[in-house]
Amino acid sequence: MHHCRSVRRACALAIVMAAPVAAQTIQYHSPAGVAFRSQPDTGPVARAERALAADPRNIQRFIELGTAQSGARQMQEAVQTFTRALAIAPNDPMLFRWRGHRNLSVRNFDGSMADLTRGYGLDSLNYGILYHLGVLRFVRGDFNGAADAFRRAQPHAPDGGELAGSTDWLWMSLQRAGRGTEAVAMLARRPDSLPTTAAYAKRLRLYRGELTPDALFAPSDTGDVDVATLSFGLGNWYLVKGDTARARTQFERSVKSGGWPAFGFIASEAELVRLR
Repeated sequence: MHHCRSVRRACALAIVMAAPVAAQTIQYHSPAGVAFRSQPDTGPVARAERALAADPRNIQRFIELGTAQSGARQMQEAVQTFTRALAIAPNDPMLFRWRGHRNLSVRNFDGSMADLTRGYGLDSLNYGILYHLGVLRFVRGDFNGAADAFRRAQPHAPDGGELAGSTDWLWMSLQRAGRGTEAVAMLARRPDSLPTTAAYAKRLRLYRGELTPDALFAPSDTGDVDVATLSFGLGNWYLVKGDTARARTQFERSVKSGGWPAFGFIASEAELVRLR
């Protein structure tokens, strides 16, 4: 009896000790050599894994698992999950949308482009495919291509937050492509008509002159992704205005935030390379 209790204690201790190591895997090494890790699962990943195990050919269960993994910043694991799903449903555009998104998160830009291009060929009206294709093109400096993707995405936005996001990125893309008149005219039409509390809504107010740069950050904007997102938007705004020094400061602030999955963080890394 005593032996059984000892074995149980040892097994429990081994599980406790192994869990953080397994849960916090390296996801991405930054150009500065910083290793960014995933977060421990607080329950959603384990629940999604159980649901998938009970229904192992259900594509929606794979998407739910990949989404849960992404929520814990387990982006590399999510890529593997969507790869497993694609072995079952090789022509499902949503799987290419999700794997393309997560390949973008871990800076596998070639893999992301391949996935999103394949997904676009299967469903050219898919908002997620268009949006993430736009982000990827922007990061790579193809601002006209990015503007085209965001323009196509806008009418298919599923909610106010996504509509604000595609409108914001469209404005940035047009401005960076030297099409400032189009960018101003687009904002004047107020396509972002749905209410939202997303950080993109604040950036749009900045672009419209309804918010000063000093007022962009609220005291509550302390989350790493929020800081990365707002800093990048402000940096790009300064860059469009020709203030390279302030732009660089904001891009550096974004990268220092620690919010590595944010598109603003990814784009800030690219901008800092372009500003060298």
